Amino acid sequence: MNELSRRTFLKSAVAAGVLPAAGTGRLLAAGDRPNVISICCDTWSAHWVGAYGNQQIRTPNVDALAARSAVFQQAFAEALPTVPARRAIYTGRRVFPSRMVLQQGDANRIRGWHQLYLEDVTLAESMRDAGYTTALVSDLLHQFRPGMNFHRGFMGWRWIRGQEGDSYETGPTKDIDPAKYLHPSQPGGAGGPPPRPGGPGGPPPLIKQYLTNRQYWKTEDDWPCARLFREAGQWLDDNVEDSQPFFLQIECYSPHEMWDPPEDYYRLYMKSDYSGPRLISPPVFTRNLSAVEFEHVRALYNGMITFTDTHIGKFLEKVEKTGLMNNTIILFYADHGCMMGEQGQLRKDEGLIRTQVTRVPLILYDPRESWNGRRIGGLVQDTDIMPTLLDMIGSQVPSRVTGESLRPLASSGGPSRREWIVSGWGDHGAIRTPEWLYIGRWNPGETFEDIYDLKADPLELKNIAPEKPDLVKDFRARLKEYVDSGWSVTDGTFVRVLSEQG
Repeated sequence: MNELSRRTFLKSAVAAGVLPAAGTGRLLAAGDRPNVISICCDTWSAHWVGAYGNQQIRTPNVDALAARSAVFQQAFAEALPTVPARRAIYTGRRVFPSRMVLQQGDANRIRGWHQLYLEDVTLAESMRDAGYTTALVSDLLHQFRPGMNFHRGFMGWRWIRGQEGDSYETGPTKDIDPAKYLHPSQPGGAGGPPPRPGGPGGPPPLIKQYLTNRQYWKTEDDWPCARLFREAGQWLDDNVEDSQPFFLQIECYSPHEMWDPPEDYYRLYMKSDYSGPRLISPPVFTRNLSAVEFEHVRALYNGMITFTDTHIGKFLEKVEKTGLMNNTIILFYADHGCMMGEQGQLRKDEGLIRTQVTRVPLILYDPRESWNGRRIGGLVQDTDIMPTLLDMIGSQVPSRVTGESLRPLASSGGPSRREWIVSGWGDHGAIRTPEWLYIGRWNPGETFEDIYDLKADPLELKNIAPEKPDLVKDFRARLKEYVDSGWSVTDGTFVRVLSEQG
């Protein structure tokens, strides 16, 4: 059979269902290297996943994946928010504390909010060097802003445009009224203070850009989240081959604000009558909201989670139907969560690095293992993701990595024996042990310190710092030592100066 007729026969057999698509249905044999699919969502706490015990939220697809996987119960972000978290995840290296590096054309002024360092070695680069085809499909707008380089190491990348304040569409704008999406207590809200270009609660320019993008969405399939997972499925159709394993990183900005799900998903959770503004980027304090407004905000966020879960499910259905579940490692996780009314607070902010914001889902599936929903206790962090995946494909972990492989824990059932971990956001750091959470400011400024007794108060709702001055003093000194000793690890450079000879 010549090559042309052979290809024709194979295509016909695949189309007829006689043979599986190339590179999909084959089980892993001894010595085979598995494919890897990594799915990261933004602003999705472990507290809002059914598999982690939430009985109100509907996440059937993530729950189904968890039932076949190892589920890490106490996974926490190392650095926050979005961009610092990606730096930690992509490099497996501690990034807190960080310098303030201002990015031209980026309004965010957050320590650690900058591109990867020249010295960084990324997961994608390591996978590529191990012989993997590497690809990134992302609707995370911050990754493709000018100057950012988070596509480094990927052999191909596909950007899905239009999320949040992505400078995508420019008009028309004459009929767009941000006041319809703002609470009266927010700048620009009806009857409220005048608009201003910054500050909490969804500044009107950001909402106006989002609404300019949003006006072109006509059906559920037009939302960036839906387009993202459809594009990821298309990438599989276009690229999967027997001859080479692949690493596909999917970056899903949902359920990050704006909390604006299609109406059917919102109605799953909104039971009361409500006719006020659609609070897609609500105030940061619940004291500004009536009971029905608070229900409305939660319904928007919950609807956005279920909408995201639905499209994760559609993607995983393709993975299942093509047989890739037989030879593909799948990792699902999030970068951080948000407050949803705890201590009267919504969303997230620098000082709010309690469990609702820092604890994330981390679900690891391996077709070679029968983990079947195994629960892994003990403290782990997102810096562990890179060494875990490299360990699972049998590749060497770069020396710069500070995280640890979680594969031994998944195989043994754990738990992790770490005595403490640190999560940081800007000028604030949180030290977490199995018994205590301390949050404090490491940089000179307004004094801020919390202590939570995790045995008596696992949801971290009651600050007992005034009752524990000696414990506060001890943790304050520990955080200072951690920060002072960390700069040699977390600093880096952005530019290599070449000689005249190159």
